[in-house]
Amino acid sequence: MGECKRLHKVGHHFEKGENMIPKDPIMLLSFVNMKLRDFYSDLDVLCDELDVSREEITNPLEAAGYRYDQERNQFV
Repeated sequence: MGECKRLHKVGHHFEKGENMIPKDPIMLLSFVNMKLRDFYSDLDVLCDELDVSREEITNPLEAAGYRYDQERNQFV
């Protein structure tokens, strides 16, 4: 089973933060690029909404060889 932690419903809201982002870099890449494509205009907005630091996303992805392309709004 993957290391993606589940999103927990708290009242009418979902828990945010690092508990909802995948730890595996490839799963993280897929998750982040899907969110950027479908919901967020850029990485900073995504980070604000998910309540995670930019480094929590960029560091593991950069270590796996991916970088954020602001023009494309995705990790490549």
